[in-house]
Amino acid sequence: MEIRLDGEVAAVTGGAGVLCSAMARALAAAGARVAVLDARADAADRVCREIMESGCGAMAVCCDVLDRASLERAAREVEKALGPVTILVNGAGGNAKNATVGPELDFFDLPAEAIQWVFNLNFLGTFLPCQVFGRGMARLERGNIVNISSMNALRPLTKIPAYSAAKSAVTNFTQWLAVHVSQNYATGIRVNAIAPGFFLTEQNRFLLTDEKGEITARGRRIIEHTPLGRFGKPDDLLGTLLWLVSPHAAFVHGIVVPVDGGFSAYGGV
Repeated sequence: MEIRLDGEVAAVTGGAGVLCSAMARALAAAGARVAVLDARADAADRVCREIMESGCGAMAVCCDVLDRASLERAAREVEKALGPVTILVNGAGGNAKNATVGPELDFFDLPAEAIQWVFNLNFLGTFLPCQVFGRGMARLERGNIVNISSMNALRPLTKIPAYSAAKSAVTNFTQWLAVHVSQNYATGIRVNAIAPGFFLTEQNRFLLTDEKGEITARGRRIIEHTPLGRFGKPDDLLGTLLWLVSPHAAFVHGIVVPVDGGFSAYGGV
């Protein structure tokens, strides 16, 4: 079953990251015109060039998902260049070492500013783009929003209280927003989320691999509790993403889809 997104305009926040750059490329390959939004201008430009070199339409936009004015500027730029956004992927997020419990940092000493930064990046960095780009979808009375939650929202993990709490908020907000837009704006707008399992990214590499690139004890425990026996690869997310934003999922609304290699199904025994 081939999924085509011709005529759609997709904005991907965090679009220069490991996972979201793969999502941006997949959306473009399916026919959507893609705006790669990221705070790192050079990285966004690189992903955009890769997409355009494959013959697909894309643009890079430097954007801060925690700054409403920056998001509004980005929305205007995208609409002028590509047209109104009909697909929003909220992929901006991450963790921070100083918001993580470890041998050098006790829970009781976690700095409030680090917890706030992680929570804001993941939750507010999803909430604000939904406001800015969702307004345009409300005018069109159609669109798709896909938030990126996490397995941590379903099963809180040790060491990372801020990230787990923030992603739990993303999951709850996804469900709330799905109901709200249908009841108040348009039934042609769908809101869902993907909850990735364990994928190696720049944000979690310090927890899952050591300085030599070897898997840490924590990383080994994760793989032992993942029935498919490995970390996820960016391509593992793409089928779910394309399905959620396509007409094939026209009656799928307000759900969070785990893409986790079976981690959430395994009780450890």
